[in-house]
Amino acid sequence: MIKEHNSINVTSVTTAARTLLSFRKQHIVAAMMCFTMCVTAKAGPVTTVKTCVSIITEGGILRLTPMDNRSVRVQFMRADTKTEDELVFTSGSYKPRFKVRRSRFKVTVTQDSISTEYDFRTSALAFLDRNGKVLLAEKANGRTLHPDLVRQEPAYAVEQKFVSTADEHIYGAGQFQDGYLDIKCLPRRLTQVNTQIAVPFITSSKGYALLWHNYGMTELNPADNKLILSESETAGETTTVNATSTAGNRQETRRAGVFNGEINVPDDGEYVFLLDVGQKMGRRHYVSIDGQVAVDLTNIWLPPTTSFKRKLKSGTHRIEVKGDVNDKPSIMWGKAMECETVFRSPVARKIDYTVFAGNADEAISSYRRLTGGTPMMPLWALGYIHCRERYNTQKELLDNAREFRNRQIPVDMIVQDWQYWGRYGWNAMRFDENNYPEPAAMVNNLHSMNMRLMLSVWAKIDKTSDVGRRMAAGKYYINGTDWIDFFNPEAARAYWSSFSSRLLKPYGIDAWWQDATEPENDDLDGRSINGGKTAGEFFRNVFPLFVNKTVYSGLRHDAPGKRVMILTRSGFSGLQRYGAATWSGDVGHDWETLRRQLTGGLGMMASGLPWWTYDAGGFFRPSDQYTNTDYHECFVRWLQAAAFLPLMRVHGYMSQTEPWRYGKTVEQLSRRYIALRYSLMPYIYSNAAAVTFSGSTIMRPLVMDFAADTVALGCKYEYMFGKSVLVAPVVEPRVTEIKVYLPENHSGWNDFWSGQHHDGGQTLSAKAGLEIIPLFVRSGSIIPMDFGKQYAAQETGRPVEVRIYPGADATFNWYDDDGCTYSYEKGECSTFNLKWDDSSHTLTLGERKGLFHGMKKELRLNLVLVSEKFGTGDTATPMQKVITYTGKAMKVRLD
Repeated sequence: MIKEHNSINVTSVTTAARTLLSFRKQHIVAAMMCFTMCVTAKAGPVTTVKTCVSIITEGGILRLTPMDNRSVRVQFMRADTKTEDELVFTSGSYKPRFKVRRSRFKVTVTQDSISTEYDFRTSALAFLDRNGKVLLAEKANGRTLHPDLVRQEPAYAVEQKFVSTADEHIYGAGQFQDGYLDIKCLPRRLTQVNTQIAVPFITSSKGYALLWHNYGMTELNPADNKLILSESETAGETTTVNATSTAGNRQETRRAGVFNGEINVPDDGEYVFLLDVGQKMGRRHYVSIDGQVAVDLTNIWLPPTTSFKRKLKSGTHRIEVKGDVNDKPSIMWGKAMECETVFRSPVARKIDYTVFAGNADEAISSYRRLTGGTPMMPLWALGYIHCRERYNTQKELLDNAREFRNRQIPVDMIVQDWQYWGRYGWNAMRFDENNYPEPAAMVNNLHSMNMRLMLSVWAKIDKTSDVGRRMAAGKYYINGTDWIDFFNPEAARAYWSSFSSRLLKPYGIDAWWQDATEPENDDLDGRSINGGKTAGEFFRNVFPLFVNKTVYSGLRHDAPGKRVMILTRSGFSGLQRYGAATWSGDVGHDWETLRRQLTGGLGMMASGLPWWTYDAGGFFRPSDQYTNTDYHECFVRWLQAAAFLPLMRVHGYMSQTEPWRYGKTVEQLSRRYIALRYSLMPYIYSNAAAVTFSGSTIMRPLVMDFAADTVALGCKYEYMFGKSVLVAPVVEPRVTEIKVYLPENHSGWNDFWSGQHHDGGQTLSAKAGLEIIPLFVRSGSIIPMDFGKQYAAQETGRPVEVRIYPGADATFNWYDDDGCTYSYEKGECSTFNLKWDDSSHTLTLGERKGLFHGMKKELRLNLVLVSEKFGTGDTATPMQKVITYTGKAMKVRLD
């Protein structure tokens, strides 16, 4: 792992003398050497070494490290700051060229696509693009570093304030359940809990992204006024719920609590709020202000905090909070500060952040290069993933797999959720033979049906199980918990040894579901890790990084011929390098929850992690789910949107989630949208390759493609699927039409279902009956579709339909490989480019590059020029212009 650089520098003679007095003895000689060099060379206050530039200020050392051509890392620390291993950036980091220029009041570090200016008068930094336009600037006096102790370990409470212009839009920070996509000014507490994933990375409409490089809890835009609410004497209702936890399924009796308080608002304006329920997890987020509901969301599990905004008049306002009787709720509040963005970490070693210049694709691509490239997902992982809580026996699982094939509902993977271990204890890494007599045969049977198996494996192990006793004997648990201490390398190796010998090698299982990798309920807070050597608060948010690294590294070593596919409930910056996808956790099933999953997923995409999904239909479901037609409508809308997520997956608590359980209408529409995803597989797989090779993103918040369109920036639920398809999920019940905004685009848009052309920059009414999710294709696009697949790798024998949407020139880079191994890392893959010249109506197919085992020598393609008569909807178009592509360049004119 990369270690911190150890360069030290000086400023002016007076400041340097004062600063040297505060240095520890071991730093004095080095500092004096730098001081002498600066004075002799008359170089002023800047010292440059090969990799960085450092400045000593009165408060500490400011270090600027160019990371690649468009990014710079900023670190502000004391001279005696403890050096830590690097967890996010990888050893493959670039060392770009840079120039340093000094004037009377400023130092400028210039790279190819970004420049960094330090102003000696304000001690603030500004970041500029290659044209000299300011992308981001620190606020004057906005840098704070306060010493502290965390269980006798030296620490700092740190804060950095940035200027944010009134027209800026900011996205990211991970996956949250607060329903906001644009998070400018919004207070968020970045912690890891079920349904919430903290990723301290934001993307701005102003052409930059920022990684806050801290492994502990972080407050984004903290509100500093605190209201502690008092419990009302009114007794709350008592309810009994079915809950799931690390102890399994159980019933819980819960009594509601009502809490009250008042705030005094000094001025009219917009105010921001953060509700903290005062427990590790919430049950209900309900806040009313003066009797007007501001937040109302109920679920079996909710994050302990949620955020919202409200416009208020000056004066006193009454706050009511409803939740669990055991809550101890408080509300942080303050006026929305449109002129700043703030990061604050109460436990840190230093201020540490990196700025990436460029549009969202450029910035995120740079971020992924530095934090580790994204391996190719297996082709089969991009098909339909079917899950339920849970299959109880081997026979039950295989019977349902066969039923999918009999009903011709496409599927690639069946998931075995928890408790297959039965009598052997929680996560004993063993199948209970009473219910799973032949696990290897079960996997082989699935493979014979061209299906894969995903298995749930936890970071928690029952200490009374065989594996647990061994882990306990080695002192491999985090004290006071059943979680394995993955920060301890010996514990991680022991965990993987059992995983590999007990599950991987005997059965040939294909994919792995690493559940509860937060660890559940923010369990590092207040605990020691790495064999008791380190306070967990320093690494409170990075447990999922260590778990998934352990599993990914082990799989690459012990099953080197098979691509890794991990589904994990939590993540952090750099997770993409471990072949892992996240999902949104144990969420509810209603319309509001669907809306919040979409904003949460788009937030993850803006945080730089490309693989994400949700439990289509919701995890916690109504008790009458099989007969409730209102729920059926909602389920269909969840599933339709899921067809256009990076991964498509259904799951449900204590449910038989197979489509045919819900009647003919749900089965028919489920089949239709699963089949549509499979038809788009050439498009999806080529976009997946762009994720790996170009740092692209499949599920794209509109800031990625339309950063200059202010209306598009305010769209919470619309997004691009790849760079060609606009998805407008239906998020309200009982509608036949919805309003859809078509972003500004000079060539316009084509309705996927009708072929009708529409200009960009307008809002229109789109048909949205239950059978339709509005989809629009950017004019000047090429979309390959392969109809009739029952699994992703199936060869149907039909020509692939290549739909060309005229109105502008278009390109598409077609990618293919064997779909299941890492041979592509050795160059064993193929690509060819399709180019559409709109003026001459000519399609050019470039020469195919590359070769891999099993590659088809010829491709039969049905070329379709889309209009209102041809190339519409989710059915194949009658043969128009069928060609055979052999890999040699060719041109075809379409009339």
